Amino acid sequence: MDINLSQCFIAVDDHDKALAFYRDVLGMEVRNDVGFEGMRWVTVGSPAQPDVDIVLEPPLADPNASASDKEAMAELLAKGLLRGVIFSTDDVDATFERVSAAGAEVLQEPVDQPYGVRDCAFRDPAGNTLRFHQPRKR
Repeated sequence: MDINLSQCFIAVDDHDKALAFYRDVLGMEVRNDVGFEGMRWVTVGSPAQPDVDIVLEPPLADPNASASDKEAMAELLAKGLLRGVIFSTDDVDATFERVSAAGAEVLQEPVDQPYGVRDCAFRDPAGNTLRFHQPRKR
């Protein structure tokens, strides 16, 4: 039995800013853009992984959620306490230069980790932590 990742979800508070980051800075392709009941979901993905989608969704994608629950999720997002994503890259230093040059908030410059990768970290426009890693060169 094969089990493969199909979709993952990242909460965003401004889809246009998120789209500019994921599409224009990271090079993701836009695969879908759907509105429903005043909310929006934008699906992006790497051209190198056509079968894996990243869905940029509202912080609380439930039209029946209470105002206080929506506010609580928005506050958690603003603090960077929701989801994080780890991307692999073949050149973490070049990725760091590209993303930092675009103005993303740097959380960690490239460093060799004791667990066998070289990685760096940023916040996306909504505050989510994004890490980029590559296997450490031996």
